[in-house]
Amino acid sequence: MVSVGSADRYLPDTVQQAVKILVVGAFGVGKTTLVGSVSEIEPLRTEEVMTEASVGVDDLAGMSTKTTTTVAMDFGRITLNSRLVLYLFGTPGQRRFWDLWEGLAEGALGVLVLVDTRRLEDSFDVLEQLELRGLPFAVAINQFPDSEEYATRELRRALDLLPETPVVLCDARDRAPSVDALISLVEYVSAAGTVRTKEPAS
Repeated sequence: MVSVGSADRYLPDTVQQAVKILVVGAFGVGKTTLVGSVSEIEPLRTEEVMTEASVGVDDLAGMSTKTTTTVAMDFGRITLNSRLVLYLFGTPGQRRFWDLWEGLAEGALGVLVLVDTRRLEDSFDVLEQLELRGLPFAVAINQFPDSEEYATRELRRALDLLPETPVVLCDARDRAPSVDALISLVEYVSAAGTVRTKEPAS
């Protein structure tokens, strides 16, 4: 298992590997919130206030309190253990920003996909984009207060996921389950031999 390290501003000298992780999902699923909740440094945000120009373009159904949107990326950092640090890059969710994914995806070893079950169909195109890029990913179901609960097998079937793709529950506002979701992704990628996450024997 990966253990969460101390949240210091500077990296410990023991860190030997930095891993780039994308946090993606449809518009309004909680990407900015998750990056902010887990980051051990002040997260970089590129949010802009939503204006009347977005009316009819960005679907705000079920998001009456949303007033800002990411227009470039979110950035944060979390040290998972004494040897491994994750650099998190949150992507804009709207289709018109998907061209930015090409640059952000370069060098990424894995992707955490946030999903809102209230708008499950919005995630289909996001997952298709990841499959086209061939990046390994885990799915984190962001549980909103008014979300219905579904069995994991139902969600896996609805999203047409492979049996080995991790599916976890989280609350993007809560650091602990959000970190657990990232750990699930890292361990999944590690099992494929991409990332070493275990401490060497002393």
